[in-house]
Amino acid sequence: MNTAILLAAGSGQRMQGRVDDKVLTALNGKPAIAYSIEAFVNSGVADEYLVVYRDEAQKALLAEALSAHALSHLKIQSVVGGQHRQDSVIHALNVVSERCEHVFIHDCARPCITSEAIRALYQAVQQDKAACLAHPVTDTIKRIANPDELKQAELEDLDRSRLWAMETPQAFHFSSILKAYQNVVAKGLTITDDTAAAASIGLHTTIVPNTAPNPKLTTPNDLAYIEHLLSSRIN
Repeated sequence: MNTAILLAAGSGQRMQGRVDDKVLTALNGKPAIAYSIEAFVNSGVADEYLVVYRDEAQKALLAEALSAHALSHLKIQSVVGGQHRQDSVIHALNVVSERCEHVFIHDCARPCITSEAIRALYQAVQQDKAACLAHPVTDTIKRIANPDELKQAELEDLDRSRLWAMETPQAFHFSSILKAYQNVVAKGLTITDDTAAAASIGLHTTIVPNTAPNPKLTTPNDLAYIEHLLSSRIN
């Protein structure tokens, strides 16, 4: 059995009040979260879904949105999130059934995810226990010594050929990622994605290159671009 954990509890502060809730915002007439769920349904890899919500008010709105778009028939559970992303993930992992073999952890602010990418990710995680979608960095990236000192900063070159931008979903053997997050909690670590949790117990991750744009809805400037991507792709 495989479970898709759908993260929807983010505060969306960088949206600057442009939308009330970025995972519920309408993109070409459909809430953002619906695109992610539909991609998982079409991929055929998930047996159940676990939506991580922010509060009771959002939980009700999410249920209403899924019902309106004919998704309420799916086996969907819900669990309240935490203050930070890593807290939300551990809350979700703690309620996943012990019968689960693999989990897919997906940020629903990435509505452009495709079923093809999810299936490729599933193939990798079955073999390697940890896999993530990512794309190679194409910009020249520089590192500075102090993030608050930008004037006349000393710029350190980084080898672009070794840099990859992480995406979601990220997929894992369930018992392995549960152990990894338990280690994160026990040691009080701060992480920003699930591969970092895996790395904390020495679990290496297979990168699955994603050739389809899969941007994250983060700022108001992302709205028009993501709507364009969704309207132009072939379903």
